[in-house]
Amino acid sequence: MPATKTIAILNGPNLNRLGKREPEVYGSATLDDLEDQLQAEAVPLGVNLVFYQSNHEGALIDKIAALADAGIHGIIINPGGLTHTSVVLRDALAGTGLPVIEVHLSNVHKREEFRHHSFISGIAVGVIAGLGFSGYSAALHYLVDEI
Repeated sequence: MPATKTIAILNGPNLNRLGKREPEVYGSATLDDLEDQLQAEAVPLGVNLVFYQSNHEGALIDKIAALADAGIHGIIINPGGLTHTSVVLRDALAGTGLPVIEVHLSNVHKREEFRHHSFISGIAVGVIAGLGFSGYSAALHYLVDEI
């Protein structure tokens, strides 16, 4: 039997506020709801998931390095507002050598102009925006097939 693969699901600033913050943009479901949904999807796929959320750039960078050193197989990340500002987050992700998929709940290209640029997209194998929780599911299924 092949070794079980592990995928990290990382969420950046303010995603702990899902269900409370701007429900007209992000919906009423919570981050716990998202994690429960993804965990239920992961079981029949035979993959382990590691979840982490932080509002702090440095904590995310430290977690990315620790997960890479622990031997995970891929990363799904919603960097939140760090998408548009953080070169060091981009460098941390790129430095893992792992496949990364960037996910956004809302369609960032239909929003403010400053949200149209991503430092992460250039190192990601794919970008999914505007599909809500379904974007995470699509990313999970893609990574399972690729790793």
